[in-house]
Amino acid sequence: MINQGDCAEKSKLAYTDKLTKEIANQLRANHAYFSSLDKIIVYYDYGQVELAQILVFHSKNDFKKNIYNNIARKRLESKRNVRINSEYEERMYMHKITELRGWERLLKKIIWAQLGEIKGKNVLDFGSGEGITANHFAKDNNVVAVEPWDEMLKHRWKDYEYRQIQGDVSKLSEFEDNTFDVIICHNVLEYIDDKAQIINELHRVLKPGGTLSIAKHNRAGRVMQMAVLFDDIEKANELLDGKDSAASKFGAIRYYEDQMVSEWNAGLKCVDCFGIRTFWDLQQNQEKHDLEEWQDKMMQLEMRVAQIDEYRKIAFFHHLLFTKEE
Repeated sequence: MINQGDCAEKSKLAYTDKLTKEIANQLRANHAYFSSLDKIIVYYDYGQVELAQILVFHSKNDFKKNIYNNIARKRLESKRNVRINSEYEERMYMHKITELRGWERLLKKIIWAQLGEIKGKNVLDFGSGEGITANHFAKDNNVVAVEPWDEMLKHRWKDYEYRQIQGDVSKLSEFEDNTFDVIICHNVLEYIDDKAQIINELHRVLKPGGTLSIAKHNRAGRVMQMAVLFDDIEKANELLDGKDSAASKFGAIRYYEDQMVSEWNAGLKCVDCFGIRTFWDLQQNQEKHDLEEWQDKMMQLEMRVAQIDEYRKIAFFHHLLFTKEE
């Protein structure tokens, strides 16, 4: 006797297999993008991770990033019950740390952990962007944030009160010497030509014994990312030859070495150097990056090796802590 349930299941599997092959072929050619993306999301959300991974595996490397980014966007649309048409609109609806893209969320959490507890201090966030870090520290501190780009300020994070200034380094002239206990300058200097000017002005407004936190791109980490994750040997060689790379939003990344900060201003002494994104920037299974359990485990691993020199040398970012000598 024929088991109708078995037949139905076999028919379903045959259809799924046919659909998988069809979508995989579309992905190979980068055609029918959105319909393919929607089906990948359905597979992920209904636990069919292996099927989703098959589809992603057959896509081109430069296409995979778009797939994962748009999966995150689709989920945010569902949560907020809105239609999001661009990265700009997506950022507008992100106002919780858990809504940030996996890589950005983990970066923020690691840097904040490395900075440790900060309470009752005068804090300057120079190059504050959308105010995510300024907002975080404003809960327990008196925070001033400086950001030149008005687009970044339209939907800034402001759960806690802090002073936002739109402008560049010239805006710091209104502050007296030795004003701030802590100064944050994360992923800013590589996009600026006159880095020494910025460092000297930050040194001026930092209190003696205060802390300057600088997060910066590390060239060796970018080489590793290009060669291992993106399989882009040409780009890796260009970086080794001393050429700049680029960020999609901010333009050319002008790399500089860690020790240059103290060369620009001898009054700043480096007291700690951490590596960030040593492992997760080489992680192929990017669909896991949004999972809190995975984030917690990866953060523990990253924190464990952050100050071990062999791993720090190949980290994507370096987090430098300086003190102003008294």
